[in-house]
Amino acid sequence: MRKPLRELLVRRVLPPAFLQLYRGVGATWRYVSHNEDILRSAVFGDRPVVGAFLHARTFQLLRYFSRPECGRWALMCSQSRDGDAIAYVEQRLGFQVVRGSSGRGGARALVSLIKLLRDSQGMCAGLSIDGSRGPRGIAQAGGLVLAQKTGGVVLPIAASTRHCWVYGRSWDRLTVPRPFAEIHVDVAEPIPVPASADEAEIERLRLQLERTVLALHTELDRRTGFSDTEPLRAPDSA
Repeated sequence: MRKPLRELLVRRVLPPAFLQLYRGVGATWRYVSHNEDILRSAVFGDRPVVGAFLHARTFQLLRYFSRPECGRWALMCSQSRDGDAIAYVEQRLGFQVVRGSSGRGGARALVSLIKLLRDSQGMCAGLSIDGSRGPRGIAQAGGLVLAQKTGGVVLPIAASTRHCWVYGRSWDRLTVPRPFAEIHVDVAEPIPVPASADEAEIERLRLQLERTVLALHTELDRRTGFSDTEPLRAPDSA
């Protein structure tokens, strides 16, 4: 396929088609919320919220957090061609999108998110803890720095469903819910990040966040019956 035609397909044709597919299949999903009082208290509280989740569970969470009762969210999306399609979908689901990733443009995107959270009362930010390239399940410090610079908190988030496909060729083992899937969403208590936190404190909080997110998924996967041939390592099995 010639490059101009491929570019047209990837950037112009596929994103609207993917959006319609996601909306259509997503309309059949049923969500089961756990600890929704913690979520709402954080999202509609007086401090900025940085939602922290696994990259592999993104498709399970987008529709859930696009609902008005979940507040307003800004997301970071990579500058790759695949990122173009995902950004298109996220924007039309109602999210504000900042382009950048751990591989390219991440520092600039983080600065943009800091400004956005400082300037927009009630705006939350969502970041995958393991970034756009992994390693899978290993928390990066970006979300903690974002919370530190904005006086915010980090909210650990998990999603799980037994009814999904696992894309084993992707670095994160992406999970895509099947039609009519029942998706469980859970959160843990927010993690404050002091403005005075030094490098050692950020590292301690990074490990706490990693353990908390993995523990949430371990319990949620047990509840839903989700299993994978390459499961995430639970904190107590490290």
